[in-house]
Order: sequence, then C-alpha cells, then structure tokens
Amino acid sequence: MYLVEKNINRLYNFGYTYFLDNYEFNQVKGHLKKEEYSIYKPYNDSEKVILYKKEPDVFLYEIKTNNILKHQDIMGSLYNLNLDKSLFGDIVITNNKYYFYVLGIISDEIERSFNKVGRFNIEIERVNLDVLSNYEREYESIELIVSSLRIDTVVSKIINSNRSKVKDLISDKDIMLNYNYLKNNSYNLHPGDIFSIRRFGKYKFIDIKKNTKSGNLIIEIYKYI
Repeated sequence: MYLVEKNINRLYNFGYTYFLDNYEFNQVKGHLKKEEYSIYKPYNDSEKVILYKKEPDVFLYEIKTNNILKHQDIMGSLYNLNLDKSLFGDIVITNNKYYFYVLGIISDEIERSFNKVGRFNIEIERVNLDVLSNYEREYESIELIVSSLRIDTVVSKIINSNRSKVKDLISDKDIMLNYNYLKNNSYNLHPGDIFSIRRFGKYKFIDIKKNTKSGNLIIEIYKYI
C-alpha cells in the first residue's frame, strides 16, 4: 500500500509516477479513475510504464562497448548506483546493441557515474527515443501443465526439478520476479508478471488457458528469445 500511495502522490504533485512494472501498474491504477491519468510506454510491449498527467521527461541511452553484455549484468550495474530502481525503465538488447531508459531527473548522475558493466568499462550516449519506437520483442510461446500458479511450482516445471531445488535457487538469488529478487516462493503469478531464472532464461506469465479434468492448469508463458 505504501508504494501505491507514493506513486499516487507523485502523480498528483509532480505530474507523473516513476516507472511501474506490470504488478505495480495494476496496483496503482486500481486506486485511480481512468480520466485521472494517461499511460506512457516507451514502445509497444515495454515492461515498465509511467502514469502521467504531465508527460514525463524520459531519456534513452545506448551503451557503447566491444564486449558482450548480459541483461542481468546491465541491470545489476545500474542498480548498484544506489538510485531508486523505479527511476529506471526497460533494458533493451537488439541487433547487438544495448539500450536503457531512465527518468531525466537522474540523467546527470547516470552520465557521471555509469561507466562499468560487471568487469567491463563502457561508455554511454544519449540517443533519440525514436531509435526504439518500433522495437518489438521476440518470444517463444510455451504451454505448461501445472498444479497451481505458485511461482515455485511453475519454475520447478520449467527447470524440470523439484520445489526444494527452487528454494535453493531463491536462497542463491538466482530468481528474479518483476525486477526484484524473489523472496516468497508461494507467490501466485499474475498475468504480465516477468520472472527470470539464472541459466534458464527470462519469462512472462500470460494466463491460464484452461483447466484439465484432473484439476491441473494449462498455462501459457512466453520465453524471451
């Protein structure tokens, strides 16, 4: 509830929220009337959005490097700057190029401090938002039969192991849910939730497709390509 109130106050006082993932977006918009806000999406299928009355100042940066970077390493290095995570939007990797969105209010700090991803030195360059305006993610659609929407149940199905192994992955911070380390193994997935499993990939939960006669669920998830 604190997060909801915080973002509603930002919307009323400053004209826009910070970046919201799908779960946060649904929580916040549930306390607002439709006419009270518009939705800013950097591109059609962006994972993080902003609710606004006054259009937000959003910057897009390209990471310049000769090395191969991983999404999780870029995210970890950005978060290590000790700035509010909700000031960062999506990280996009396409055509061997690396991009990330931020709110303009931290642009000076980003340009001054963000010079390394993992062990690699990098440079960043601010680019026009139109660079990714037509970007579309690629997914592989997967159907799974599971007994429940608990995240440990779904993950154990993906990695073909038991829920005890999932608990170990959680303890080792190998699973992220909506850009935070997973702490609650009994969390029930909601449509649009994004989760990643180190060494197994990144996924988006779409929805339940149908129930089986035995009481199980057939669900659809997207695996990021």
